Amino acid sequence: MVTAGFVSLGCAKNLVDTEVMLGILADNEIRITDNPQEADILIVNTCGFIDSAKEESISTIMQMAEYKHGKCRGVIVAGCLGQRYQQELLDELPEISAIIGTGAWHRIMEAVNAVLAGKRVLLIGETDTIYDETMRRITTTPAYSAYVKIAEGCSNCCSYCVIPMVRGKYRSRPVESIVSEVKKLAERGVKEINLIAQDTTSYGHDLYDKPQLLKLLDELVKIEGILWIRLLYCYPKYFSDELIEFIAAQPKICNYIDLPLQHADDEILSAMNRRDTRSDIENLLKKIRNVIPDVTIRTSFIVGFPGEAEQHFESLKNFILEQKFERVGIFTYSQEENTPAALMKNQVPDQIKEDRYHELMSLQCRISEEINHNMEGKILTVLIEGHSPEEPRVAFGRSYREAPEVDGRVYVENASDLAPGDIVRAEIIQGFTYDLLAEKK
Repeated sequence: MVTAGFVSLGCAKNLVDTEVMLGILADNEIRITDNPQEADILIVNTCGFIDSAKEESISTIMQMAEYKHGKCRGVIVAGCLGQRYQQELLDELPEISAIIGTGAWHRIMEAVNAVLAGKRVLLIGETDTIYDETMRRITTTPAYSAYVKIAEGCSNCCSYCVIPMVRGKYRSRPVESIVSEVKKLAERGVKEINLIAQDTTSYGHDLYDKPQLLKLLDELVKIEGILWIRLLYCYPKYFSDELIEFIAAQPKICNYIDLPLQHADDEILSAMNRRDTRSDIENLLKKIRNVIPDVTIRTSFIVGFPGEAEQHFESLKNFILEQKFERVGIFTYSQEENTPAALMKNQVPDQIKEDRYHELMSLQCRISEEINHNMEGKILTVLIEGHSPEEPRVAFGRSYREAPEVDGRVYVENASDLAPGDIVRAEIIQGFTYDLLAEKK
């Protein structure tokens, strides 16, 4: 039996592709291992979004190539980096045995068979594919939680972003397909569903001539066994009043909104080809907080975008101070070839980008610590994920306020009797910058 090892890099959307490919391999009697020394084939599902992600992908490919001195017969590169650089990667890195792009994940066995036959292949395909509920998926997340990709690609065309080039235009899965998949996950014991797409609030616009996230959520909340539904990667444009009210009224939908905003100065937003003004964003945030008072909002911002002068940065900083977001990610602008922003004048020096990054991160740390300190005395429902290796009596998990992998943890004392997947009520006794300490009720 052929054995394959898999490394998945980048975002949760990429992880779902990995899980579908794992299903295809398993259907073809390929054994999966998490030990690269045991693998006949090593597959790296790469990210190619920004410079740091590309560097991590190349580094991981080279690490996996070291195993070719042992049992491994070849390294297959999948995902965004392969889609973006294709022949260039194959020509410059002889360590790579095969490349499959984002439009060719379903051809993973073709790549495996070619490598086993001693061939080097480039399989790209059209970026118009998307998995459906009929495909086997081997989830790599904990048994109680899963990501579900509701759409693929993006048609927003922000001036700094390569996603439309490497993932194709926006295309939604039918409501029935998603509902069927979530029902199957619920039957397997999944309690938390994290809905993902490059832009979840645009869901359905391409299939039904108008956004249909509300219709999808109305079907998903009816599924027995699913306790939490979390919305990730929301785009402000289609975040309607009806959607806000639905989230507030439905206990299964987490009062957690991931809303990447990228900037808050109108000149920079326009240069980014974002469709919202600062006023639009402020009005939306006000509506969300008025209707969902205990909402947790996560967002992200880019510093050092071309032309970002000191006054633009100060505008962004003041916006963050005013809004006091619960969760914020800060990224330095990455000049990506073949994007409109890469050709813009007034590129910001790297040192200024770094200085602005650290200034905003420091500011957000103070805000987060204040917010978490104010959580003391409140009671939250916590999904247990494990125990502290140093202190088995202390369990850790997440409440509705924490998304998997990207946010902090809730540590629960006197919880040695709890197991991963258990749900418990806990009182917050201390709040820190990223984490909370709680006591089981």
